[in-house]
Amino acid sequence: MRKIIIINFITLDGVIQSPGGPQEDTSGKFQWGGWVAPFGDDILHEKLTDVMSQPFDLLLGRRTYDIFAAHWPHYDDPIGKKFNSAEKFVVSHHDIPLPWQHSTLITDDVVAQLQALKKTGGPDLQVYGSSQLTQTLLKHQLVDIAHLWLHPVTIGSGKRLFEDGTLPGSWKLTDATPTSTGVILTTYEAAGALHTRAIEAKPPSTEELERRKKVAAEDAKL
Repeated sequence: MRKIIIINFITLDGVIQSPGGPQEDTSGKFQWGGWVAPFGDDILHEKLTDVMSQPFDLLLGRRTYDIFAAHWPHYDDPIGKKFNSAEKFVVSHHDIPLPWQHSTLITDDVVAQLQALKKTGGPDLQVYGSSQLTQTLLKHQLVDIAHLWLHPVTIGSGKRLFEDGTLPGSWKLTDATPTSTGVILTTYEAAGALHTRAIEAKPPSTEELERRKKVAAEDAKL
């Protein structure tokens, strides 16, 4: 079965919007595009090269597809060659033109089609950006691996990786590499259900029991 692998540059407060440049994605009047550029170094470049050295197809949301389709066909560098030759599966709520070569539309019952796509023969599916698509993937537990490259900046607004609708779950850290510029390159694998327990096993105090009643009463009023 193919794996779905999300790859995101992410800020400390979870923003993934427009990392590559000021005009990459200005939707929602976002004005902080290009926040990745000051943090590039050889370690990050090597990590990206390693991720892209594996055979892959692309799975993209409509907005990210538009950004990529306007950019990568004009580049013949190693990344451009990989992206231009890859099969591209594009998720959209509407029937849209797909001018970039090797592009296939996924619409209507998106979740069922993504589940079926995972079962087909072929390389793993890499997802870059695509914040709305990523919400769907997380909500339906379709993500197998997450490369999250954490940058030492906060923005406060913008599209975030984890929004409402993400299901509880556990993730196994398989790699964490700091770069010379303070970025932490992490890789996680989906690890099943979320398990919880109390840190301390002592019976709750009278004050704690009263506190819990107070919280429950406040929640009941909401």
